[in-house]
Amino acid sequence: MSDVMEFEGNKDNISTKAYLEEAVSQPEISSLASVASHHSAPGSQPLGTGLEARGVHAWFGKHHALADVNLDFPAGTVTALIGPSGCGKSTFLRTLNRMHEFIPGAAMAGEVLLDGKDIYEPGTDVTKIRLKVGMVFQKPNPFPSMTIAENVLAGLKLAQLKAVNKDDLLEECLHRAGLWNEVKDRLKAHGGSLSGGQQQRLCIARALAVKPEVLLMDEPCSALDPGSTLKIEETVRQLIESVIVVIVTHNMQQAARVSDYTGFFLSDGGPGQLIETAPTSEIFSRPKDPRTEAYVTGRFG
Repeated sequence: MSDVMEFEGNKDNISTKAYLEEAVSQPEISSLASVASHHSAPGSQPLGTGLEARGVHAWFGKHHALADVNLDFPAGTVTALIGPSGCGKSTFLRTLNRMHEFIPGAAMAGEVLLDGKDIYEPGTDVTKIRLKVGMVFQKPNPFPSMTIAENVLAGLKLAQLKAVNKDDLLEECLHRAGLWNEVKDRLKAHGGSLSGGQQQRLCIARALAVKPEVLLMDEPCSALDPGSTLKIEETVRQLIESVIVVIVTHNMQQAARVSDYTGFFLSDGGPGQLIETAPTSEIFSRPKDPRTEAYVTGRFG
């Protein structure tokens, strides 16, 4: 629903086109390109055929929010989605696990392929899709009445899944979320007793407990302090050994630090579109589209 509100709120703004017409010189962007080129190489763990979006459109009622997006998410990689507010990034993210269906009046067209199968095919079990394609939201949302341990294992209970050893799974997920050392002595404390950054990592651990193939993250650090943000970013880079990560972010430094690929979205009075996608180091050093260059160099947005 946030994207709908963002579109409505931008109607009176100066158009993106006007910003672009005023962007006449390229400032130095080598620093971001340098950051992007220094993180570890993409992972190589096989995850079927990965995740693919083919000709994705999205509507809210009569409002055409997103048009003809084609984007691949290879196994063992992090992809950052960047662009101004209201350009459809979060809307697109929600189409990747059918969460947009929760919004009244929402509709979509196109295909989203997971391991080669369209998740929108009639008869598809949506619950199973959302187990395979997990999501972490902008605001941490641990279950307030549950302990830290219960929060991590909540997905198993809701999905009626069984774990051979819940204690081992609990420790594994908290380790992978970078939280084990901070909470191992208070697993029976309520999730709400943790700091904001810890709560967000708890939500990541909860998402990992059901063994997803893909983890979607919608501005997961926007409400966090720099220290907590760094820990989340470290967690993201570690996750690619077994999980495809797609992250929406407005922070260019963050996109450069954590992602292998970057997709730039833009809307100029019409539906949001994917303008350009490429390895992150290329997006920040030699983008092909002048609109991408104007955005990543801070001349609009």
